[in-house]
Amino acid sequence: MRPGRAFLFGLVAVYLSVATYHLYKPLPDGLDVATPYRPAEDVEFLVDSTWMNSNGDRHTEHEIFDAVLEMIAQAESLIVADFFLVNRFAGAVDDTHRPLSRQFANGLTERHAERAEIAALLITDPFNTLYGGVEQPLFSRLEAHGIDVIETDLQALRDPNPLWSAAWRICCQWFGNSPRGGWLPNPVGDTPVTLRTYLALLNFKANHRKTLVADGPEGWTGLVTSGNPHDASSRHDNIALRFRGDAAIDLLHTERAVAAFSNGVQMAFPDPPEANEANEAVDSSVRIRILTESRIRDAALEMIDGAGQGDRLELWMFYLSHRAIVKSLIAAQQRGVALRVLLDPNRDAFGLEKRGIPNRQVALELNAAGVPVRWCNTTGEQCHAKMLLHRTPTGEANLLAGSANFTRRNLDNFNLETSVQVRAEPGSRVIADAAGIFDARWYNEQDRMHTLPYDKYADDSRLRYWRYRLMEATGLSSF
Repeated sequence: MRPGRAFLFGLVAVYLSVATYHLYKPLPDGLDVATPYRPAEDVEFLVDSTWMNSNGDRHTEHEIFDAVLEMIAQAESLIVADFFLVNRFAGAVDDTHRPLSRQFANGLTERHAERAEIAALLITDPFNTLYGGVEQPLFSRLEAHGIDVIETDLQALRDPNPLWSAAWRICCQWFGNSPRGGWLPNPVGDTPVTLRTYLALLNFKANHRKTLVADGPEGWTGLVTSGNPHDASSRHDNIALRFRGDAAIDLLHTERAVAAFSNGVQMAFPDPPEANEANEAVDSSVRIRILTESRIRDAALEMIDGAGQGDRLELWMFYLSHRAIVKSLIAAQQRGVALRVLLDPNRDAFGLEKRGIPNRQVALELNAAGVPVRWCNTTGEQCHAKMLLHRTPTGEANLLAGSANFTRRNLDNFNLETSVQVRAEPGSRVIADAAGIFDARWYNEQDRMHTLPYDKYADDSRLRYWRYRLMEATGLSSF
């Protein structure tokens, strides 16, 4: 064999080996977990909401980050936060945007100043520094106040886009990055960035979690949400679950795992206390467990596949594209499940207009199968919630909510994700609140034009449909 041909075959072999290994390699310890169900107290369903009234006026209400700031202000010895976006990137913000990133940072620094003995940690995604391509003043400020910041080591995760990531791992990961010397336009800001930023961005993976754990006066409290302390996201529709009890300790342990593989050491604060008798005695009518990564997919499929004739399923989702989920929804409709699907039209992206992929293509399938679909009535913001609710005729219910979109990248052990699953008996307030908020959107109650009929964004293009299928299957997508 000629030397040139041998070299080419060797290079292809290395490329395929790298791609295959990083597509299926073992995950770091502590990921992809489903904790036991725990009795929970004070379980709250929180929502951030933007809507139009019949006069065309836009209104926004916030509950989630008010709760976040309250938890931080009441913390006694420990605050652990993990948020995907903590920045002012992605489009110009105006007076109608809430400065969530600054308020979040202020809350942490002020509480740490009041009680210097509090151990505080922020875990986040490297996108906030554009993979080392820009400085992030918020992080520098937190660290100056004694608050640790850990950027997740994404290289330890699997590669959802192996066609590109294999080449990147072979040729480019070794060069690191620098916030100085950039010459390319910043995709979300003004400061120029290096080519290395774009090369890292194309790996299409993230620590997409959105969690907070703190020990307040009444015990351990956890919060899992779909929202970010990100200024340009402050008008998005989002949901959250806040709860007290041992499930909050479980949530803390899932975050310790991320910190451990990202900086090589355990976090520098004491272990939380063991479950005590008071927690064990909590009324078990509401129980919670923490799910991460593919365990969220497994729970969603179990909920959908377990729904029978006469049961109700409501899905409220920013991105829906996972093939197993789509097939299960259609099968549930055919079994006689009362199914309703509320989707973002995938039109708005921080001042840019998208083409509707993947939701409009999935909605085409669902609508053809008889599944009722409505669109969020977005006007620049995103319908960013991620929620699945299952109710039986007897009133028993299952609620799944958190950070994970229902896509291959979010559910198949590529991104880091956290969701909460709630099992509740009839009469539970958290289920009533979740169902009521979904109904208010579906029916546009109280002069709030939350949603639009399917025909508004219907797209029957077969070209775009097969484009979505190719993007989902290969990972050549941002969803």
